[in-house]
Amino acid sequence: MTNFLFSRERNWHQQSTTTQEKCIHFFSFEFGESVIAMELRKTEEKLSVSSSLSSSLSSSSSCSSSYWSSRGENHEDRSSKRSPRMRFIDFLRDKEWEWKLAEKRFDQLCWICAGNEPAIKSSNFPFCIVGMSESQEFAYQLLRALRRRKNWKIDITKSEFHILWCHFTHSDATTTLFHLCDRNMDGKVTENDIKQIIMLTASTNKLSVTHEEGEDYAALVMEELDEEKQGYLELHQFENLFKISSSNVLSPLNKQSSNKHIWQSHDSFQESIYEAEILLRSRWRRAWTVALWLIICLALFTWKFIQYRQRKAFEVMGYCLSIAKGAAETLKFNMALVLLPVCRNTITWLRRNSSLNSVIPFNDNVNFHKLVAGGIVAGVILHGGTHLACDFPRISGCEKSIFKKTIAAQFNYHQPSYVEMLATTESLTGIIMVILMFIAFLLATKWPRRKSTSLPRSIQQVTGYNTFWYSHHLFIFVYALLIVHSIFLFLTDKTTEKTTWMYIAVPVLLYSGERIFRAIRSCLYEVNVLKARTYSGKVLFLKLSKPERFKYQSGMYVLIQCPQISPFEWHPYSLTSAPQDSHLSVHIRNLGDWSYELYSLFHEGTFPSKNYPKIFIDGPYGAASQDHVKYNNVVLIGLGIGATPFMSIMKDIVIKFTEKSNRRGDSGKGNQSTSKTYLYWVTREQSSFDWFKDFMNDLTFTDQTQLAVEMHNFLTSVYHEGDVRSVLIRAIQALHYTRRGIDIVSKTPVQTHFGRPNWINIFSSLARRHARERIGVFYCGPLALARELEGLCTKFSTKTSTRFVFHKENY
Repeated sequence: MTNFLFSRERNWHQQSTTTQEKCIHFFSFEFGESVIAMELRKTEEKLSVSSSLSSSLSSSSSCSSSYWSSRGENHEDRSSKRSPRMRFIDFLRDKEWEWKLAEKRFDQLCWICAGNEPAIKSSNFPFCIVGMSESQEFAYQLLRALRRRKNWKIDITKSEFHILWCHFTHSDATTTLFHLCDRNMDGKVTENDIKQIIMLTASTNKLSVTHEEGEDYAALVMEELDEEKQGYLELHQFENLFKISSSNVLSPLNKQSSNKHIWQSHDSFQESIYEAEILLRSRWRRAWTVALWLIICLALFTWKFIQYRQRKAFEVMGYCLSIAKGAAETLKFNMALVLLPVCRNTITWLRRNSSLNSVIPFNDNVNFHKLVAGGIVAGVILHGGTHLACDFPRISGCEKSIFKKTIAAQFNYHQPSYVEMLATTESLTGIIMVILMFIAFLLATKWPRRKSTSLPRSIQQVTGYNTFWYSHHLFIFVYALLIVHSIFLFLTDKTTEKTTWMYIAVPVLLYSGERIFRAIRSCLYEVNVLKARTYSGKVLFLKLSKPERFKYQSGMYVLIQCPQISPFEWHPYSLTSAPQDSHLSVHIRNLGDWSYELYSLFHEGTFPSKNYPKIFIDGPYGAASQDHVKYNNVVLIGLGIGATPFMSIMKDIVIKFTEKSNRRGDSGKGNQSTSKTYLYWVTREQSSFDWFKDFMNDLTFTDQTQLAVEMHNFLTSVYHEGDVRSVLIRAIQALHYTRRGIDIVSKTPVQTHFGRPNWINIFSSLARRHARERIGVFYCGPLALARELEGLCTKFSTKTSTRFVFHKENY
């Protein structure tokens, strides 16, 4: 049966791709009373609907009222309660197309039954409704409830499918859930019935709920609603569950809302001025750094260009010579400069100076490293290209009289051929350098470095972080060849003009000294693995002993090496422990070859023997999150494992706030702090909450912490609010949290929002709460959301009185 369902689903997908693409933006369609009445009259005898159905039809009632009156319920009472209608797809908007889409799917799956009417098998019911194919078991239970659990497996005719469609698009979710629970169809729901529907909705939303937990939640519902201890609930009692939950529901951080009342009214010209001002304020440090770099490159290029424009060799090679020598001068500068952004210890030390940190964008060191590398590529193309394509042919092909009069002395009065010029020391070293740099640059690009699946499988086997790391060490040979290349220069005999070593001496010595210092320091740090634990999602937690004199600030990261895997590889990971802790902790997710091997080693080592592999650390190193101390109000946004740098910050803030409160001897009520930190953690899997479960329990241990921090978890696997598949889970979540103070999803005192965050809503709330203040927004996660958040920071800074300053983690 399962294979049959999957094969039918595949066939349907192949036939209806175009229809899905056209209808992806549509929502539920409500039918007119006359159409529904006609369909009900046609199928009344087939479905054996009670006499109350026909009486409701004769009075021109709607489809939903007819259906529920057939169950003995009063339509006026039901409509007066205004319960939310049942929804399956939140992203459909056009009411006209939803039924047409469902009808189209029905027609693609149907066959002609004995009565010459199109019909489908009951097993195909989920595939006729957009969004329900992934919730097949829930759809079958829904069909059983709609058919009153009588012959629910028989084929569904098109007219009946129309009526069923009307039922679940017009009925409210509360009543639907009640009838899903009411297995005996006697209007009474027992504790066991509630448990069964809890387990069903939990599995539909990819939530892990044990049978013991299901029994506990069902008992809590009965305890709350069955005040007379009858042992069952009726519909009016069942509805109270959703009334209780609605009064304790979380703030709508994932709903759409209007923000017009917080916008400041500006005309288009003023708005453009404000936006330009905001961009200038947020990016002026990057702007002046890049501008200074470009000015220096341009000045060096112009200097050499003019210098060689005035030499005799210009008569032979013309402007090609000036361009090649100008590009060479910028290459010297950039080959020196490219090392400075990756001197991690130096940058960490410099950023401690508040004056320098306020002017130089240390957080963009990796991006600046890439920018300078781009300048090197441009310089290599100009320098090498003009030599090979222009200078060499002109030297070998110029008239002998001009050659003797101008540059013959530099070539010992022998006019070389093109091949002879390629065989010289300067040419060979230059060509080898270009080849080595091409390999290193190519393997450092996004797709090979991240082992993109879009690459051919044969190429994937030789790419990845390891390949990038080792290929970058080819620059050791590049710098050695650069020195040799600079000694044997064309058309230059003066030692004072051979200045390459002057450019690169200090950066090379600084970088080499850093590597030696890191190697010595990592050996001096005595680090033992105190605890190792693996979590679902292939996340490894390591609790390490803290070396003496190891001091760091929250938001910093360390480099980790495991000699058993590789004695040369160091990988950066954010510290999740607070500076005040007596230990160090990191959370490492399996995202590459090295992390996979490390995860495997410790997964095998989590036996009672505690025979863990040896670990070395180096650091700490500064990161963008470290700048949170510059702001009174901080917003931390982490996606999945991207929340790791922010856990250290949250712990640090909570500890400092608690210590401050204790010193003042205040309970916190009269000690309202103007500082506030918000953490928004978005994850796809419920099991991810286990990674930081202990921290979340500590975070909300006292009410005082709520004055300093606020944490919001978002679980995207659960269906959005209003969907019948998640309504009961939301209600039980709210009830359980109200009565026991524990969230049923994260198993911590931090409540979980369902679905994706509505960032516009969140920023609107922050702008209202912190009017005329600055808020630092720190993000760690994929680039796509980074662009969206940075745009929102600019937009809200322009349109409101709050100033949002965006920062992104870069490793």
